[in-house]
Amino acid sequence: MKKNGKRKRRTVDRDTMRPEYDFSRAVRGTTAARYAQGTNVVVIDPEILDVFPTSASVNEALRALAPVLRQSRLATARRRSA
Repeated sequence: MKKNGKRKRRTVDRDTMRPEYDFSRAVRGTTAARYAQGTNVVVIDPEILDVFPTSASVNEALRALAPVLRQSRLATARRRSA
């Protein structure tokens, strides 16, 4: 069997690093622990962005709502256990 005569061109590894980036003093793994903790990203629907324009406003609203949700959760748990 003959191999296909046309060989795929290898993409040439070209240097895409910008000259202004200087990693000569970089230390490996300095942010690894923080990265391992992960992040919580929440996407807000565009319909309510006018109500919550900043992350601070979202946090404020959630802090106000959290006690109500906790009470509701406790009441539900009590009803199930009784």
